[in-house]
Amino acid sequence: MLETFAPTRARKLAGTVTHVLRTDGKDAFQTAACSELQLTFEGIPGDRHGGFTRLSGGREPWYPRGTEMVNERQISILSVEELAEIAKRMELDALKPEWIGANIVIEGLPSLSLIPPRTRLAFEGGAVIRIDGDNAPCRVAGKAIAENVPGRDGLDLLFAQKARRLRGLVGFVEKPGAVRAGEAVTAHIPEQWIYDPA
Repeated sequence: MLETFAPTRARKLAGTVTHVLRTDGKDAFQTAACSELQLTFEGIPGDRHGGFTRLSGGREPWYPRGTEMVNERQISILSVEELAEIAKRMELDALKPEWIGANIVIEGLPSLSLIPPRTRLAFEGGAVIRIDGDNAPCRVAGKAIAENVPGRDGLDLLFAQKARRLRGLVGFVEKPGAVRAGEAVTAHIPEQWIYDPA
């Protein structure tokens, strides 16, 4: 049976950090630029998504809403190229990463949102983020866009439609350290395969 699986080889891809951002507290969704992110095993201390654990929500229908679970969504990572593509699809002049809660924005990693789980993002400053998976677009982010683009109705729903598989990645801190704009990042992409038990 194993011979039916055709794994792709592990590889490394290089990119550059263009923005680092954080919220100003647990109640904020939109982020603001900062000089650096000091990542700990809890993520970004004081940030909306920081913490070792989080409460389940609509993304985890297998648990009752509000169940405490491990926080694999500490960090939101977006792509310069994908933000531009979403803006084009939504007919916006621009889509700023802070509107949709970005923590780290990267340039130069092709199809960032499709990078597979278990990928390690190793930053020049020493921090490492382990990718959990892609970040499905939601109406909360769409509402934040609408707040910043007055006069356009329906942007909350439009974002969910147009940003599918372009919304970036979520991950957790595997190795603490600082991340700054302008530094290099290397994606260590593991060997992958399609699981088909048939």
